[in-house]
Amino acid sequence: MDATAEESVQQDEAEFEWAIVEIMGHRKHAGRVIEEERFGAKMLRVDVPTITVTPPAEEGGQPTYSVEKWTTHWYGGPSIFSFTLTDEESAMRINRPYYVPQRYIAPPDPDFAEIDDTEGPY
Repeated sequence: MDATAEESVQQDEAEFEWAIVEIMGHRKHAGRVIEEERFGAKMLRVDVPTITVTPPAEEGGQPTYSVEKWTTHWYGGPSIFSFTLTDEESAMRINRPYYVPQRYIAPPDPDFAEIDDTEGPY
């Protein structure tokens, strides 16, 4: 990539804003947004990150997010129901994958005496 291409990529990154966009038809996206002209009309471009979460290294630390890829959606103005500006951290948190909570199985109670039921009740 030459110097002018790198400058244009950095300029494009600076123009993006982070937002939560709700679309008519019950769709909701959180990502970086920008206004673009496509097909002869102004459209909203939403880049939604697909992320992986790395657990914190120490107790009480913050997890780190890394972007695997971006999925791009374009919407026309009349289809936008709600547009809320946010920050990058909130957008990443909204898009993190869902992990099923771990099931906690309690250890056996040491005070509980095991019942020997091999002999039967009589």
